[in-house]
Amino acid sequence: MDFIKRQLLEQGVSSTVTVYLTNIIVIFLIVGLCAVANFVTKKIVLRVIASFIMKNRFTWDNVILERKVFHRLAHIVPAVIIYYFAQVFPHYQTLIEKGAVITIIIVSMMAIDAFLNACNDIYNTYEISKIKPIRGYTQVIKIFVFIIGAIIIVSGLIGQSPLLLLSGLGALSAVLMLIFKDSILGLVAGVQLSANDMVRVGDWIEMPKYNADGDVIDISLNTVKVLNFDKTITMIPSYALISDSFRNWRGMRQAGGRRIKRAVYIDASSIGFCSREMLGRFSRIQLLTDYIENKEREITEHNGRNGIDKSLEVNGRQLTNIGVFRVYVENYLRQHALIHRDLTLLVRQLAPTKHGLPLEIYAFVQDTNWAVYESVQSDIFDHIFASAPTFGLRIFQSPTGHDLNQGLRRETQAAES
Repeated sequence: MDFIKRQLLEQGVSSTVTVYLTNIIVIFLIVGLCAVANFVTKKIVLRVIASFIMKNRFTWDNVILERKVFHRLAHIVPAVIIYYFAQVFPHYQTLIEKGAVITIIIVSMMAIDAFLNACNDIYNTYEISKIKPIRGYTQVIKIFVFIIGAIIIVSGLIGQSPLLLLSGLGALSAVLMLIFKDSILGLVAGVQLSANDMVRVGDWIEMPKYNADGDVIDISLNTVKVLNFDKTITMIPSYALISDSFRNWRGMRQAGGRRIKRAVYIDASSIGFCSREMLGRFSRIQLLTDYIENKEREITEHNGRNGIDKSLEVNGRQLTNIGVFRVYVENYLRQHALIHRDLTLLVRQLAPTKHGLPLEIYAFVQDTNWAVYESVQSDIFDHIFASAPTFGLRIFQSPTGHDLNQGLRRETQAAES
């Protein structure tokens, strides 16, 4: 700076103008030096680093590059140059140094933020991330980083030690607890969710209180994001998964079977004993041939051994159409290619209701995909509805206008005849 002043004075420039010109020239030199340093850092150094990262055999460092961690760190170079040249302006040295330090702190915080995002992205490439996500923890670290950075910046501006400000935080603890209530609850909930393996990314959860019914796509510090099946997104507070109940369908997917639990209502007036003609017809059904043969032999031996009077059907043991139909449906399910044979399979009667006798199907479809499951379930009940008349059974339904018209027409025809 003194050299520039001497050169200007030798050129006959007045001392007052020399001071201003010297300051302007020095400022331009510093700005030019910062521009050159910034150019070298971004165009040369960063390109060398990027080339090295892209050519090595590791993939995790590519994520750091994509998150622009090094690009953000490059902004520190001009701030460092300005800091060391602050002594050139003794009257403004303190102010310039504080500004440079604040810039360095802010850039460092942004770089740490990008680095933590990169760490989360790298972690998400591993399968364990679906079981134990760390996004909530990285967000907590970010909060502490920004709080500490803000304290250092404020302490630098007021010229006090950061420890002095930290000691004063005790008095503000109640306010901080109120401000960061959701974050604190979310952190505690995140730890419990992770430790107890209650929910993972990709789980299908159901939470009627929040109208959530779909797959978990993100777990953060404060919220759990659920993509519903209607493609809407529901945001659930993390602590709500601890304080409220929800259903997780992960067990169904892990078991490899999705349950069918639906009943067909049989008109009770259509239930009766099987006649010889009916048994002969049923024995021609491939799924019942062995059953009818074995059961007839067993019943004949039992009735003969006990001297049963067969003049009445109610005496002794008899096959009924509902019993044979139940065995038929069970055999049909057992030979079905998409019904899980290692899980529970039942065809059972429930308590009679005003709608008839419920015959419940309790089985598991091997494919847990929703569309496949619904298709298989529909095919099974299509067959059950269509095959019931073969056994002399009627499926119950409330009378419709068509039924009433048919009844009235029959009565009219009978009266006319």
